Amino acid sequence: MSLSTSANLVKYLLFLFNFLFVITGIIIMAIGLTVQGAYHNFREILDPQFFSVPTFLVVIGSFIFIIAFFGCCGAYKENYCMTLTFSILLVFIFILELAAGISGYVLRNDTYRLVTSTLQSSMTKYGGNTSNEITFLWDEIQVDFDCCGVNSSNDWGETNKQLFNETFLPMTCCRTTTGAIGTVMCKDPEHPETLRKTGCVTSFGNFIKAHAVSLGAAGITIAVIQFFGVLFACYLSKQIKQQQGHSGF
Repeated sequence: MSLSTSANLVKYLLFLFNFLFVITGIIIMAIGLTVQGAYHNFREILDPQFFSVPTFLVVIGSFIFIIAFFGCCGAYKENYCMTLTFSILLVFIFILELAAGISGYVLRNDTYRLVTSTLQSSMTKYGGNTSNEITFLWDEIQVDFDCCGVNSSNDWGETNKQLFNETFLPMTCCRTTTGAIGTVMCKDPEHPETLRKTGCVTSFGNFIKAHAVSLGAAGITIAVIQFFGVLFACYLSKQIKQQQGHSGF
């Protein structure tokens, strides 16, 4: 027995939605992989929480392709069980995406605290014989984000007293370091512009926070879009069951 006109409309809308569903899956995976790539270079000094949310989104994006199969087959064959399975899986994905979006926003609020903690703990490893990667990352951060120390250049003398003090700092704390090796004196009263005065927790933290916001926005926005897919699938499942001579849902 064929479906009613309204159910047929929902059926074709469900086909269209599944196409959009796959696209959203690709978008989620792309955002997750992009943020993972942005964070990857700083993996040694970033809290593991910054990698859990993008990984979560990549897994969800992959799972979406499997769910779309049930949706297309269920709608095409007018199969109640497959369509109902699709509805249940959609609800599951909706919850996961909502959780990922909320986690992204929570991570955004905790960004400066987590970045401050990891930067401070890694400062003591700067310049050591077994921590070349930490040294390289700190130098990269201070140059790329035009910053010095965690909150200010004074952090180097307070945290890593064996190598630095208020006067002698990592050479990447200075903007004009051509030919410099090791530590340099860039707190020059006559040329104060040479010292990078901004703390890295501000500039580097803003970079990390912006990506955390994109994770939250992606998760919540796509979850809202897919909520309509849940409604379509549930309505179509009900219509199929009724056309098969059964009552209820």
